[in-house]
Amino acid sequence: MGTRFDENHNGLIRQYLPKSQSLDNVTDKEILDIQNRLNQRPRKLLDFKTPDEIYSEMALAA
Repeated sequence: MGTRFDENHNGLIRQYLPKSQSLDNVTDKEILDIQNRLNQRPRKLLDFKTPDEIYSEMALAA
């Protein structure tokens, strides 16, 4: 996954943490909440599946 993926992912993160916001005051709980929201969000790159769905499919296949 290249630069376009990185830029898109950064944009998704910025929906929750604006660039102007210092990360010094962000709690671990807030980061986990953002992580969970992003992992439950369908992605075009994944045929509109969520990262959580892809992970579960891969874990079951292993």
